[in-house]
Amino acid sequence: PPTSVRPTTMFASFIRKAIRSSTAAASCNAQQFRSISITPALLEKLNVQGLADKVNLEGQNVLMRVDLNVPLSKDDDVTVTDDTRLQAIAPTAKFLLEKGANVILCSHFGRPKGEIIETGKNGRLNPVVDPLKNILGVDVKKVNDCMGEEVEAAAKSLTKGEVLLLENTRFYKGETKNDATLAAGLGSLADYFVMDAFGTAHRAHSSTAGVTDYMKLSAAGFLLDKELKYLKGAVDKPNRPLCAIIGGAKVSTKLPVIESLLEKCDTILLGGGMIFTFYKALGYDIGKSMLEEEYVELAGKLMKMAEEKGVKLILPPDVILADKFAEDATTAIAKASEISGDWMGLDVGPETLEIFKEEIGKSNTIVFNGPMGVFEMKPFACGTITVAELMAEATDRGATTIVGGGDSVAAVNQAGLGDRVSHISTGGGASLELLEGKELPGVAALSEA
Repeated sequence: PPTSVRPTTMFASFIRKAIRSSTAAASCNAQQFRSISITPALLEKLNVQGLADKVNLEGQNVLMRVDLNVPLSKDDDVTVTDDTRLQAIAPTAKFLLEKGANVILCSHFGRPKGEIIETGKNGRLNPVVDPLKNILGVDVKKVNDCMGEEVEAAAKSLTKGEVLLLENTRFYKGETKNDATLAAGLGSLADYFVMDAFGTAHRAHSSTAGVTDYMKLSAAGFLLDKELKYLKGAVDKPNRPLCAIIGGAKVSTKLPVIESLLEKCDTILLGGGMIFTFYKALGYDIGKSMLEEEYVELAGKLMKMAEEKGVKLILPPDVILADKFAEDATTAIAKASEISGDWMGLDVGPETLEIFKEEIGKSNTIVFNGPMGVFEMKPFACGTITVAELMAEATDRGATTIVGGGDSVAAVNQAGLGDRVSHISTGGGASLELLEGKELPGVAALSEA
């Protein structure tokens, strides 16, 4: 290895011990910050509270688009093993029920691609019926379709404060194509629509966007409203300084986000496999590290843009190297400019984490999207876990901290810190597109406030 490479044996325990000591000092004040709220961007869309203020919902049918994609037991393919997404719909559903509305729940389940599949992760929604009954505290009736005469009859028979669950919307191929027939079929079941599935809000589907054409009013549920307030508020009207921590393997998915954030952030910290495309743009040898050659030029342009705009775009000065992509790999630490041979970078190094600690410590709004390394493998998890701990420490001192994107959410939960950040986003692609500044079809279709 190059001369600057040194063994990593004591690195992880040293750096995390230092982080924990500062975190512990702040944790005694954690509870006073738990209820902190950010200054959201002015939202122009109607939310469910606004809907209830405008309309007497007693006895009215409300179609509620939710995300019921829960994991099922591999043993029987019917037992729900994690009801987090079911619990997440409860605040909006219970609010509507308290107003006397009938709630008609609508969701896709997996990717059946237009086929009717009886069981499993792409099948019928039968496995969620009993868990929903327990969570909502009311009976949940289910029909075996999501449109048609039988479904319309079931919807018309609802009286007051009842719940009806429709079948998997993706049993229809037209769902993902925003088919007007399916949208009209769903629209015939209710006069009002509530969108509470943020994870699908970036898709223009029949049940997320098209259906609103057949409704008197369409509103955001509490879950969607919270996502918009945190994610849009964080980047559009942040409590500065605003720091974004962007990681992940593929630079191709993150470059549009970085470009958009250059217009909004004070500091952007980069990590993950995508950093090697930036190193290549600087002329560094990156060994066998991950590279998307076609994006090298654009990465160089973004670094120049950051410099011109006065935004601190910080690349890790050191990395954890491995001689193979495996948990039992031989590892070493190297300066980013001195990687060579068959070595590959799989995590950020200790000098990087000291810089990240300083930058995060100075920021009042912090967005974390994407892991710093291959956190699924213990030798390369330190960077991601340390950033998660720094996020928790920032929350404890009163900063607004937001975790968005599937892998970074998994990492924060793996570290046991999910309850020590201000907000964990429920949407992967939707979170990214919102941070990019894109309009989400499922939000754009809602009624004005």
